[in-house]
Amino acid sequence: KERLDVFLASNFPEFSRSHYKTMILNGQVLIDGRKPKPNYMLSFGNEISIDKKSPKKIDVTPENIPLDIVYEDSDIIVINKKRGMVVHPAPGNYSGTLVNALLYYAKDLSGINGELRPGIVHRLDKDTTGLIIVAKNDFAHTSLADQIQQKSAQRIYTALVNGGFKEKSGEIDAPIGRHKRERKLMAVVYDGRNAKTHYKVLKEYIGYTLLELKLSTGRTHQIRVHLKHIAHPVVCDPVYGTKKSKIAFDKQLLHAKK
Repeated sequence: KERLDVFLASNFPEFSRSHYKTMILNGQVLIDGRKPKPNYMLSFGNEISIDKKSPKKIDVTPENIPLDIVYEDSDIIVINKKRGMVVHPAPGNYSGTLVNALLYYAKDLSGINGELRPGIVHRLDKDTTGLIIVAKNDFAHTSLADQIQQKSAQRIYTALVNGGFKEKSGEIDAPIGRHKRERKLMAVVYDGRNAKTHYKVLKEYIGYTLLELKLSTGRTHQIRVHLKHIAHPVVCDPVYGTKKSKIAFDKQLLHAKK
């Protein structure tokens, strides 16, 4: 019950906590053979593997990519992220990301999440459109992260999903973790992390429903996984959706609106 980066820094002091955090983000630290996050909470029996080799430095270069900025002050930037844009650099996506665009646009961004994720407090999936908040300084970053953790900050989405609903509103309460066979995917699993999504029907169509969704937790792919779990996947979701959709779009219809 201790954070991974804190545990490493206190038990193996040859590196600082921030250095271990970078190593974790670079994939140099594995928990039971899987890549964790720096805030992974350790349990008895976990096997930790560390590759101490200095990783090849990745240069995240500023790129002149247009941004749809809906609000900005001295502390934060609120951006309407376009479909197809990855939020931060990762293997296979070291250019064309939101971070590349931000580095070109903004002089200062918070450094809490390291060089690969400057200013990034939360994220949206590549094909999810909508609002994302970016912190310009560490004070704003910490404040926003605390608000999300304490649930005083809400994130509201809209989605067009397959099928109709008997109830006009409800809650999906189902734990989410790595898929047991497809390790790149998430799924509802009995030993997953607690996850809750609230939904409300906004409009009904023949074979489809427009939903408003609120998150109580922020698990990876949460909305998409939960909607698949109740047999109402997001229309045109390339991973968790159905191939039977008759809607003539080629990208998932999920939007972070508020």
